[in-house]
Amino acid sequence: MAKYRAWVSTAAKQKLVEQEIDPGPLGPDEVEIAVEYCGLCHSDKSVIEDEWAVTKFPFVPGHEAVGRIVALGERAKGRKIGQAVGIGWTAESCMHCRQCMGGDHHLCGSAVPTIVGHNGGFAERMRAHWAWTIPLPEGIDMTSTGPLLCGGVTVFTPIAGYGIQPSDHVGVIGIGGLGHMGVKFAHAWGCEVTAFTSSESKFDEAKSFGADHVLSTRDPKAIAAAASRFDLLISTVNVPLDWPALLNTLKPRGRLHIVGAVLEPVGIPAFALIMGQKNVSGSPTGSPNRLATMLEFAARKKVAPQVEHFPLSKVNDAIAHLSAGKARYRIVLDVNK
Repeated sequence: MAKYRAWVSTAAKQKLVEQEIDPGPLGPDEVEIAVEYCGLCHSDKSVIEDEWAVTKFPFVPGHEAVGRIVALGERAKGRKIGQAVGIGWTAESCMHCRQCMGGDHHLCGSAVPTIVGHNGGFAERMRAHWAWTIPLPEGIDMTSTGPLLCGGVTVFTPIAGYGIQPSDHVGVIGIGGLGHMGVKFAHAWGCEVTAFTSSESKFDEAKSFGADHVLSTRDPKAIAAAASRFDLLISTVNVPLDWPALLNTLKPRGRLHIVGAVLEPVGIPAFALIMGQKNVSGSPTGSPNRLATMLEFAARKKVAPQVEHFPLSKVNDAIAHLSAGKARYRIVLDVNK
């Protein structure tokens, strides 16, 4: 196959450099796409900086890619040349283990992350197993779809996966790259939605995303006053919180669901769980089926992340913008600019 240009991370915490990549022969189950847009996620930054001690240098970041298929392996199924597809956090899974056979491909022990031991979407081309190239539904805006493939499905999964009803009350903790999409999805689902944020400057913006109420995580009295209010709390932040106080805001049988990568242990008092029969859970992104369902729902309900665009040639500026906490709220790289 032809070589292509890509922006490569060569060492931890170093700027990306533009290089020519030789992808080698296309695998029989692989699909190659011409990338048009690729989101810049905080997880890209974490892998570039080797925060999780899983990075394999050199590699091409970018795991929120959308584009059109330009090549198909001989065993690729259900895809066609020219089709618009998206590729998220996972590039392949084994397709034969119990998790894959049961529909939980994203929990496969042999799953390959798109940017760990694999080259991602900050490039003219990228590849993935055909099952992980998700067809884009009609009516969806390709220019803002990328962040849905990671952040979007991450916050959609607990809403769709735990039987949340439109009559339920959902709280979303942290109004950032993940949280603002969580508010939008919960609102589109029909729920009453409360946004939790540490920044009062985001109160009005959270309401514009669909929040019915906004609480400050810096106001213990306001959190205490929300006792027994929520059926589901989605925590999207990566910093320690007052977990006992948040558990107190759950209804009996309510659920605190963690999708933010908090590196410190989460202190959960046993009696807070036992007496209210409450749940604490977490999840990664989602299976191919969940991704497809999420995209269809987003297209139907016009759910889209709020994005800023940078040309791929300015990727290091985009990373600096993200690192400075200035992104509002997701960054998309335009590959052809």
